[in-house]
Amino acid sequence: MSKDDLIDRLRIDPAVSDEPRRPAWPLVVVAVLLLSLAAAAWAWYSRAAVPEVRIVAAETVEVGAAASRTSVLDASGYVVARRQATVAAEVTGKLIEVLVEEGLAVEKGQVLARMDDATEQAQLELARARLSAARSTLAEIEAQLANARRTLVRQRELRQRNLASQSELDRAETEVDAFAARLASQREQITVATREVELQQQRIGELTIRAPFSGIVIARAAQAGEMVSPISAGGGFTRTGICTIVDMDSLEIEVDVNEAYIDRVETGQPVVARLDAYPDWQIPARVKAVVPTADRQKATVRVRVAIEQTDPRILPEMGVSVRFLAEGDGPASSDDAAPRRLPLVPVRAVFEADGRSYVFVVDGRQLERRAVRAGARRDDGILISAGLNAGERLVADATVDDLSDGMRVRVVDP
Repeated sequence: MSKDDLIDRLRIDPAVSDEPRRPAWPLVVVAVLLLSLAAAAWAWYSRAAVPEVRIVAAETVEVGAAASRTSVLDASGYVVARRQATVAAEVTGKLIEVLVEEGLAVEKGQVLARMDDATEQAQLELARARLSAARSTLAEIEAQLANARRTLVRQRELRQRNLASQSELDRAETEVDAFAARLASQREQITVATREVELQQQRIGELTIRAPFSGIVIARAAQAGEMVSPISAGGGFTRTGICTIVDMDSLEIEVDVNEAYIDRVETGQPVVARLDAYPDWQIPARVKAVVPTADRQKATVRVRVAIEQTDPRILPEMGVSVRFLAEGDGPASSDDAAPRRLPLVPVRAVFEADGRSYVFVVDGRQLERRAVRAGARRDDGILISAGLNAGERLVADATVDDLSDGMRVRVVDP
């Protein structure tokens, strides 16, 4: 190829040189947008793949030794009275006096109220008058019988001397038998009149309402001047009860335990109870009985817990938290108060699995599922008697789904 041919090849064609050139910046913009979208998608995916958790630090508090006892189950219930009665009248009548108020201590047999007994007293006086008349008639018949017997003796003597006829003797014997029969009948009448007096006295006694047992009056339902009756009246203006008495020595705790955990409870098991009104007071108790039936609606079994130390601060219907202790720990006592420091964590930081208590401890950005021993509850927290050290960070809400051991997480501000 000659030099002229090479020069001709390097020459620019005028037809090509006249076409306008396309700018390159749209391609650059598209590339930048694609890269931005890819970066945003990667950031979103990274954020979604690593869950966010809120953490808390385990703080220590000083507690008594009873709070550190091993708990196999925590539950809540109420204080109930096994011996409680709403006292009512045995008959219908009007109250004229009510002698009790709420909070009053009463003894067995003490008068609580009185009803109007004017009519019953009149009936009693009538019954007594009948008894008195019957006794007077009895005395008259006894006198007539004595006279008839004397007449019979004379008739027999006269008959033996043939001075009286047989008919006169028979008449005398008949009078004696008749008066004897009347005497027996009148004695029965006196017995009936005596029973009527006793019955009327009993009716009057029923108008005085007395305490069936010793206890505390917790409610007064009727006032003087109201009508009371042992049965409900249709009009709604008649009271069926006067007051309610509770035997404070019969107080116990009733707890509804989920049937899935009832195998952790047995009769005689030591229990520590804590009233909601006195959260720092540990009450020693024991399982009295596990009621052998379940509630199909709530899937629970009722457990009766006996309180081992009575106290005037324990009142019926109070809310109470119950800790069922492991066998061998024994119930708490008032002397069991040696102070020690235990970590206190939020209740939701502890979760149950396979019959044990766990927390998620945060080590850097990784979770560690750790078994702990849960103690007593205090306010909104729960004491950890073993398995956790003070200052360790843990997930504040361990009930969040999809958390697992070894998972990487992103910590957010509490």
